[in-house]
Amino acid sequence: MQACGLCHSDSLTKEGHFPGITYPRVPGHEIAGVIDAVGSEVPRWKVGQHVGVGWLGSYCGHCDSCRRGIFITCANQRVTGITMDGGYQEYVLVPFEGLALIPEEINPIDAAPLMCAGITTFNSLRNSGVRGGDTVAVLGIGGLGHLAIQFASKMGFRTIAIARGTDKEPLARQLGAGHYIDSTETDPAAELQRVGGAKIIVATATSPQAIAATIGGLSLDGRVVVLGADFTQMALNTGALIGKRTGLYGWPSGSSIDSEDTMKFSAMNGVRPMTETFPLEKAQEAYDRMMSNKARFRVVLTTGN
Repeated sequence: MQACGLCHSDSLTKEGHFPGITYPRVPGHEIAGVIDAVGSEVPRWKVGQHVGVGWLGSYCGHCDSCRRGIFITCANQRVTGITMDGGYQEYVLVPFEGLALIPEEINPIDAAPLMCAGITTFNSLRNSGVRGGDTVAVLGIGGLGHLAIQFASKMGFRTIAIARGTDKEPLARQLGAGHYIDSTETDPAAELQRVGGAKIIVATATSPQAIAATIGGLSLDGRVVVLGADFTQMALNTGALIGKRTGLYGWPSGSSIDSEDTMKFSAMNGVRPMTETFPLEKAQEAYDRMMSNKARFRVVLTTGN
């Protein structure tokens, strides 16, 4: 079976929002499948291996970022499903440097979202500087957030979930959150401070207003890690950052070895995405379901048996 997870970033291809995109182009940057053939000079990889490909399909190797070994910020990267064909198809040709080996314990339907939402949340947490026992707050319980809560909890952090309304509280606690903040009833920053402040706030929600409302809840040297993409401006009280040396920064996903690490950790600790599946023939229906924000929480296309 091959699986391809759907993501709002697929609209960059489908709706033509990505700068300079050329057509025809097949969307989809969360791919899990089996190697059918390899090129004559491809090292390591073999026919029959279960592999996946995420956002980073390939990198140039010669820009400043690549020369420093930071491939995910390559200035000339090839993006799966955007600048090269993606997974909304039965077969896909990908550069070998984009391949990640899928553990036996992870099925393709789970592996596909772990290659995007999974790697982004896992990799941002493990590179954030937090230590076991520190407080991590997750803003938003959706495709990214429901995985971020699991990873934070399994990594040994005191995990707090922040969302609108009370309907998501049972799920948040089931996923591993020890505390829940309803941002419609409580000032999230004040509530975070009441329980000691957050070392890291993982912002998976895309609303700049929602993110800004949490910044005051950071503890000393705390940071907001922005994962939810949005291109509108945020109103920010810069003076409030100084006293506790707080701040915010963005985090992209990661390279293929980071995808492997994500899936290994998930296999060992029981982290799995919540998915809805559609056959490839219903790709438009699956896309509409994903874009409606009604899916809980990742939509995955499947082909084969």
